[in-house]
Amino acid sequence: MERGVRFVQLFLNGQPWDNHNNIKSALPAACRRTDKPAAALVKDLKRSGLLDSTIVHWGGEIGRLPVTEGDPNGGGRDHNGQGFTNWLAGGGFKGGMAYGETDEVGHRAVVDKVTPNDFQATLLHQFGIDYQKLFFFHNGQQQQLTNGRPARVVKDILS
Repeated sequence: MERGVRFVQLFLNGQPWDNHNNIKSALPAACRRTDKPAAALVKDLKRSGLLDSTIVHWGGEIGRLPVTEGDPNGGGRDHNGQGFTNWLAGGGFKGGMAYGETDEVGHRAVVDKVTPNDFQATLLHQFGIDYQKLFFFHNGQQQQLTNGRPARVVKDILS
């Protein structure tokens, strides 16, 4: 980061977050491997003055339900595309806040929903890119990130 790289992506070997079963031991073990390093990254970026210009995004491709179908002992969580959590630090995002809520069982977002397109539009905005003007080519065809679907910059989470 201090040498000006524009993007860093970190992965934890073995996909330990895919907790379809054995959640009582697997999830705490994954947290023990990541909590301190993630906190250290944010603290180090802040100490060096890079947190103001660096976006730290912690998240995945999909959320988790509070239940599972395949485990008769109820020891896991199935995939959930209707309500999930990401956390963001630095890069012009407000600190110390939560935005949005799911229903009482964590199944779907019900308050202050942020769609994947909204999330992408907001990140691009923070990078100084207008998502409506961003085009790319895939299989020889020009496309937009949002495929022409509605999106908004979620200004409530920006500082």
